[in-house]
Amino acid sequence: MDEQVLSNEDTGVIVVDVQADFTELKSGTLAVPGTDVHYIKAVETATRKFLQMGLPVYCTQDWHPADHMSFDTNNPGAALFDTIEINDRPQIIWPAHCIQQSEGAQIIIQKDALKKVVQKGSDPDFDSYSGFADDQGKKTQLEELLKTDGITDLIIYGLATDVCVKATVLDAIKADFRVTLLEDLCRGVVPQNTTSAIEQMSQKGAVIADKSTIISQF
Repeated sequence: MDEQVLSNEDTGVIVVDVQADFTELKSGTLAVPGTDVHYIKAVETATRKFLQMGLPVYCTQDWHPADHMSFDTNNPGAALFDTIEINDRPQIIWPAHCIQQSEGAQIIIQKDALKKVVQKGSDPDFDSYSGFADDQGKKTQLEELLKTDGITDLIIYGLATDVCVKATVLDAIKADFRVTLLEDLCRGVVPQNTTSAIEQMSQKGAVIADKSTIISQF
């Protein structure tokens, strides 16, 4: 898709789930490959640059209760990463991660200048990959925040490309935001799924770009 022109007035940034449990840097319980110190520094540098340019930055944060139904610890006999049926719905079984108030749930980039941290996944009975809504369709405050702030264009990056980033991007497009995905500031769990996710986001209307190309527009 052709590159879209962004401006300071109506562009916002969403950093998806850059939390300790999703990174190799912090030896997270669900660490995404390639999330070492170099990746985190690249995310921090780009985020700081966007803030310096006056763009509002919003972060999503997985915020699960300890009894979340997706955890292997709450599903005896179920194998990690298998898909089983729970409450008549298919559910991937994950290692316990991003438990509320735990070190693993902490956002590991500078938070003091962020516009808002939007928490998701706090309902023990539903997963929540997208920053906009959980699997039952219950909305977070993210869409309302963005529209109240006059945001029409979004720059999105974070973790993981083939899970929460994809879900957030697709929901943003459904909510009529124009989306640019910074592919070089994302990391995926499974290479094949990551490639497919990028193709799907592009087909739905997201612009796939890199940080240097986008930063040069401002």
